[in-house]
Amino acid sequence: MVSERILPEFNTASVRITKEEGLLLYEDMILGRFFEDKCAEMYYRGKMFGFVHLYNGQEAISTGIIRALRRDRDYVCSTYRDHVHALSCGVPAREVMAELFGKETGCSKGRGGSMHLFSAQHRLLGGYAFVAEGIPVATGAAFQSKYRREVMGDESADLVTVCFFGDGASNNGQFFECLNMAALWKLPIIYVVENNKWAIGMAHDRATSQPEIYKKASVFQMPGVEVDGMDVLAVRSVAQEAIARARAGEGPTLIEALTYRFRGHSLADPDELRSQDEKQFWGARDPIKKFAAYLFEHNLAEHEELKEIERRVQAIIDDAVQFAQESPEPDPSELYRYVFAEDE
Repeated sequence: MVSERILPEFNTASVRITKEEGLLLYEDMILGRFFEDKCAEMYYRGKMFGFVHLYNGQEAISTGIIRALRRDRDYVCSTYRDHVHALSCGVPAREVMAELFGKETGCSKGRGGSMHLFSAQHRLLGGYAFVAEGIPVATGAAFQSKYRREVMGDESADLVTVCFFGDGASNNGQFFECLNMAALWKLPIIYVVENNKWAIGMAHDRATSQPEIYKKASVFQMPGVEVDGMDVLAVRSVAQEAIARARAGEGPTLIEALTYRFRGHSLADPDELRSQDEKQFWGARDPIKKFAAYLFEHNLAEHEELKEIERRVQAIIDDAVQFAQESPEPDPSELYRYVFAEDE
């Protein structure tokens, strides 16, 4: 087993959430988990094609960070593992599923597929197939927010951008260039490294001279934070602090969330490189089970309430599949539509 980092401890006694907030966080994570499970089923039934990268195990990061933003106002930039980010942003499950089926009703009109989800309405700036490709895009989005607010005097542009990427991306040139610019210009952006220990089949520790990615922030005089990415409350707490800093004009933050994907790199990956011991170590830290235990312990939810949420979410997923199956394929005559922004 590849050596394990010691997960940062988080004092849940410092957290104050309402019952409504707790149930919302739980529902968001369940939506992501159930959606991805259904994607696996549909993929193996031949309903989806190409590469499909699932998010199982990492739900606490998407929920903890994106649900702390202003929905439909702040920006989110994703990776090729983007389905759950899209759902947390508010993109309807119907539109995400239809996109995975390659249908006209998908959020990218069936043109993007699994790795290229996009929604202008929900401020999702896209999923990106190439490693680190979204980092410059997110940095540009943060720059335009700052420019609009400080140069053009648009007070409504107090917007924050969150940029997600994996541990492998932190070794790419875009990472260093963009963090440098963001720090110099004090851009309102949060860079989130979802460190799930593996860049496809390469163990993170073998690929970098500094495995503790959050420490790289110090080079840019930027706050760097390490967080247990399997604990939604811990993630939410550091996200709230970073968002407040960014919105106040105090500049960017680098968050390294230590997490683990419960499935292979993609559904085409037999997942034979990771040891069973490692999988069991992280599987015991399932973020959904951990948060459910917290809700019970603090009298924020009853078992039946969580079961009802799960039934409701399952109905949403089943409806999304039916919608995707019944939706039309893109018309071949419109092959060149949506290539340019003005073509709506």
